[in-house]
Amino acid sequence: MADKDSLVSSMDYQRNLGRYQDEALKHPITITKNGRRRLVVMAVEEYDRLKRRDRRAILTSELTPEDIAEVAAAQYPPGFEHLDSELKDWKP
Repeated sequence: MADKDSLVSSMDYQRNLGRYQDEALKHPITITKNGRRRLVVMAVEEYDRLKRRDRRAILTSELTPEDIAEVAAAQYPPGFEHLDSELKDWKP
């Protein structure tokens, strides 16, 4: 049986479909093809939980003054200073 850290080849997954479907209810199963990670099978509850965490896009016109103040006050954590160069030619 697959443990939390194991990878399952696509051939092994096909041969033991029912077993790995049951395992996926406990933890995600990573399926490989030609030694490369290709797919993940997981319980629908886990998938739904992850989908709920997706970022939601909103229009800037929907931002409240408090939201705008929070964005203006936001600080990058140390170690990301190199990204400042990405904005050197930016103009609003």
